Amino acid sequence: MALRKLYYTLSPNLRFLVRKVYYAPIDVLETILGKRHKYEPPKGDIYTGSGDFVKQGQHHLKLLIEHIKLKPEDHVLDIGSGIGRTASVLTQYLSPEEGLYKGFDVVKKGVEWCKNTISKDFDNFEFLYVPLQNDLYNSSMGDARAFKFPYENSSFDKAFLFSVFTHMQMDEIANYLKEISRVLKPGGKCLATFFTYNQDTEAFAAENRGFNFPVDCKTHRLMDASVTSANIAIFEPELDRMIKEAGLNKVSLVHGFWRDLSLKAKGHDFQDVVVLEKI
Repeated sequence: MALRKLYYTLSPNLRFLVRKVYYAPIDVLETILGKRHKYEPPKGDIYTGSGDFVKQGQHHLKLLIEHIKLKPEDHVLDIGSGIGRTASVLTQYLSPEEGLYKGFDVVKKGVEWCKNTISKDFDNFEFLYVPLQNDLYNSSMGDARAFKFPYENSSFDKAFLFSVFTHMQMDEIANYLKEISRVLKPGGKCLATFFTYNQDTEAFAAENRGFNFPVDCKTHRLMDASVTSANIAIFEPELDRMIKEAGLNKVSLVHGFWRDLSLKAKGHDFQDVVVLEKI
């Protein structure tokens, strides 16, 4: 936790540089030996998530098929597409004739890598950079609280967000939920991951030694008061209220293994998986 706190004191650009330097020897060796998957970026360029890049993408695909019944012919929106962790594996799943993928992200380097690597080979994959401010990833002045997704109403069958809402502030999350509702077709589904807690798990969220949220903000908890987008855990009744106001229905909530390590062996994600449906 001390290292995490120190990491959050660095600017976004400095965090990227530290990671680039740290992984440089491994990246050089993998390049020489040709061990890196074609649609896998160098480790020093990966700024979100952890673990094996390809396996984590495959895990995301499994969750999307299991929880929102993702189909090869679906038109999908990846909100926070990062550096292509999920998009890379979707290139082998979505139909090139019927399926359509669109993704956007606040980090330009990730979007550019995806365009130059994935879109170059798959013309049904489109990536867009949006300059929105985020404590962790982007110092731009764009405001996520008022951001309108650059897509028409009822454009997508499915949408998903992996580890995006866990790094946003409450009013930003409320706006994104409304935008998700707007761009989904009626009956369309969205998979989103969160850290959630309720009255029964309040003490755990505050005191868990492995992964805790000690800063009480009433409707949510923070890991670090000085970085409001670092990690956020939301009080379930407050999340339910925002979901309802957005015109969405909460289909299910599946707890992640951040709160119970035994859930990892059962195939659960680290974060809590929430499935939403456009009413």
